[in-house]
Amino acid sequence: MFKKFTNADKILFVAAFLSLIFSEFLYFKGEAEAATFMGLWVPSILAFGIYLKLINNSKND
Repeated sequence: MFKKFTNADKILFVAAFLSLIFSEFLYFKGEAEAATFMGLWVPSILAFGIYLKLINNSKND
């Protein structure tokens, strides 16, 4: 399953996961506003990955 992922896909997935973990760390540390800001990066990073995938697929057609 993971053989279909490119290096860029893996990097973006790791970046989104680290953003989520860091957001939870900030939240439990008591910095709710900073945690919310970091948590909003997760869907943005994943959406950027989808965008790159769509651009790549349209070039191959």
